[in-house]
Amino acid sequence: MRDMSRKLVLLMTLTLVLIYILSIAVKIQRVEASGTIYIRPNGDVDPSTAPIKRDGNSYTLTNNIYDEIVIMRSNVIIDGNGFTLEVSGTGFQLPDVSNVTIKKTGIKASDYAIHLKSASNNTISGNFLTHYQKGIYLTYSSNYNKINENSLSANLGTAVSLTDNSKHNIISGNNITDNKFGITLHFVSNNTISRNNIINNEETGIYLYSSSNNTIFGNYISTHWKGIHFMDFCSNNIVYENTITNNMYGIYLWQSSNNKFYHNSFVDNTHHVLFSSSRYKNLWDDSFPSGGNYWSDYKERYPNATEIDDSGIWNTPYVIDEYNQDNYPLIPEFPSFLILPLFMIITLPAVIVYKTKHQTRNKKREV
Repeated sequence: MRDMSRKLVLLMTLTLVLIYILSIAVKIQRVEASGTIYIRPNGDVDPSTAPIKRDGNSYTLTNNIYDEIVIMRSNVIIDGNGFTLEVSGTGFQLPDVSNVTIKKTGIKASDYAIHLKSASNNTISGNFLTHYQKGIYLTYSSNYNKINENSLSANLGTAVSLTDNSKHNIISGNNITDNKFGITLHFVSNNTISRNNIINNEETGIYLYSSSNNTIFGNYISTHWKGIHFMDFCSNNIVYENTITNNMYGIYLWQSSNNKFYHNSFVDNTHHVLFSSSRYKNLWDDSFPSGGNYWSDYKERYPNATEIDDSGIWNTPYVIDEYNQDNYPLIPEFPSFLILPLFMIITLPAVIVYKTKHQTRNKKREV
């Protein structure tokens, strides 16, 4: 009887342990890919079992997802909520939609992470994209989109790519590192690339092919074979206030002319500028007194140059080739943002000494 009781207790114990283990396994079970998820034009999530919670026009991921997501409804917000979309193929597809926001999503995709096709006035913000052939891909006249404050790192592939006459897009405040190409523009115009950190991409930081009337400003572009590359008849682009440093070629121009470069800092590039042919002329300053660019090798090349009347501009042009020169090269200014920290560093010890002496005197008086 005792043996029977012991066996029964043992059997019940093993059963409870098995149930517990199975319950844990269910909790940690990966949500496997089951097919493409759609946000339909009427707002429905299809299939309804997808781990996406809908609240009006807001859609929030509630788990990692291993299926492609096609957004067919305009005027919606997709909040990744810190979860990851990991797919073999394209992560998010936005065909012919507008006013869609995708935010706070980790995306891994073997093809495109986010593909906008004839899609306008959308916002892609605060996402973490890795392992893609193209991170954010705009095609077929996708216009007036904002791509900001994303982190894009692929090891292979292109972080942001615009093509097929996509216009008036803003690419701003992104961290773009360790891709093959950072940002590429093919046959597009009137786009703005601003205030991005574009670092250590294998080939090129910013690449323009037959693209004109774009604006590139305020970017930090470092450690590439080519920092900025203009290819095949790029013209009327404006490039200003960028820091272009530690690249093999800071600016590489191939059959491109009538572009304007000013207020950039060219620092420690092996070659600041290289042309396919010197007959293609570009503008390298913003006239006097606005000035041209800062060149880190300027004093080596022109040791006898002097400043023009306290203007912050050297009196000797920086010659790039016989057709291209910066007529008003800039003298580096002391960065104003360092003034307050340095003032505090200098004055803080004196303040501490003063307070220490003052406290000591007070203690002596109390005694």
